Amino acid sequence: MIAILTISIFPKEVFASNAKEDLSKANQSIIKATELAEEGDIEKTKESFKNFAEGWRDFEDEVKAESKEAYGSIEDKMGMVQFLLSQSPVQKDKLVQALKDLDNVDKDFVSGKLKNDAKDSKNNKQTNVTIGDLVVLLEKAKSQIDNKDNAAALKTMNTFSSSWIDIEGVVLTKSKKIYDDAEKDMVSVKAYLSTDPVQTEKALKTIDRMHMYLSEIAGTSSYTMVDVITIILREGLEALLVVIALLGFLNRSGHEDKKGWIYGGVGIGFAVSIVLAVLVKVLFSSGTFGNNNFLIGGWTGVFAAVMLIYVSYWLHSKSSAKAWQSYVNNKGSQAIATGSLFSLGLLAFLAVFREGTETVLFYIGMASSIKLADLIIGIGIGMAILVVIAVLILKVGLRIPMRPFFMVSSLLVFYLGLKFTGMGVNGLQLAGLLPATSSDSLPSIAWLAMYPTWEGFIPQLILIIVAVSMVILNHLNSKASKLN
Repeated sequence: MIAILTISIFPKEVFASNAKEDLSKANQSIIKATELAEEGDIEKTKESFKNFAEGWRDFEDEVKAESKEAYGSIEDKMGMVQFLLSQSPVQKDKLVQALKDLDNVDKDFVSGKLKNDAKDSKNNKQTNVTIGDLVVLLEKAKSQIDNKDNAAALKTMNTFSSSWIDIEGVVLTKSKKIYDDAEKDMVSVKAYLSTDPVQTEKALKTIDRMHMYLSEIAGTSSYTMVDVITIILREGLEALLVVIALLGFLNRSGHEDKKGWIYGGVGIGFAVSIVLAVLVKVLFSSGTFGNNNFLIGGWTGVFAAVMLIYVSYWLHSKSSAKAWQSYVNNKGSQAIATGSLFSLGLLAFLAVFREGTETVLFYIGMASSIKLADLIIGIGIGMAILVVIAVLILKVGLRIPMRPFFMVSSLLVFYLGLKFTGMGVNGLQLAGLLPATSSDSLPSIAWLAMYPTWEGFIPQLILIIVAVSMVILNHLNSKASKLN
């Protein structure tokens, strides 16, 4: 409260002067680091620079409020020093020059030579820079490097750095991991383009990495409406088939009067699924995982992938009409044998509830990587198609061929499982929970969520190998059963 009253009473200029004083004191560490670097004591140079960097975090916002130009220049010079210190071996002459450049910028701000944004009304206008704009700049820089115009690429990356100042707060709220990586990588790219000779391969690789994680939070890499429709159709059709099969079984066994229990089970299953959706929405909120949507999407994506792969296997095992009929008859016979009407309703309830639960889980995993409008429209279209199919089956007598249905359905589920795996792992990487070891030799396929990192590629490769092995094994078992 005292702080708020103080800020409201005293003008901004009072606090701006504190920033100058703080930077002047902290800059003594840069002067010391320069002397140590000239003497060749790199380890102590690192310690002295680290002291400056830690102090800088305490008053950087005040510097930025007074002069974005100063803030951007200081961050840029700091990044170059940090980059040079990370090299092995450290280039002494370049390091000394970088430290002197930082020292000069610090002193320019302290002396008031740099532009004061707080006094410039033109600079008080709200910025319209978006994360998508940064992605476009990266694409432009990459194109310029490909065209051998390294000077233009460096200029574009300088524009990126100045634009970054206006958007870094937004990036930080989305993912601290991305914020930290971008701060480091944009300096690295500029350093690669500034060295003699220019290190274009390293610059391109770093730009590709930046493009990947910034595209995630810019919304250019995500699920589509087709994925949403596919999920609800697959889950809904399976529940519909179970219910219709149970109704058919009752007709054949002379128990048509018990249909009400099945419809009751369907209604309760649908209602409980809606309640579950609300509960999951509350549990998987920012209160559980902080403000990191990537952590939410990552964990739910991985779990949903496991569920999808299991469902894919189950569907494949029921791909013959005989296997499906046997499955339904066994379940129905058990219910009739017990003489319990509740058992029939429970079967219908479990069919709807299981599919509803899976659908909720899958959509939660998608939520952070798809536009809300696409999600809602996709669900609406999927529900409409399900209603039409249900009417055609129940009223017109449409028959769905079991084998083609299950085969196609299992392929769709496997595709979604593969994509959920890639998106889930990528989400955990962006949240900083998993490392991201990139490689130029790995494929990058957006519609499969296959990114060029070993942590994401290996699980997807294992899934493909297991799926192919299961298909071959089932085929061999089928042949063996026919021979017997």
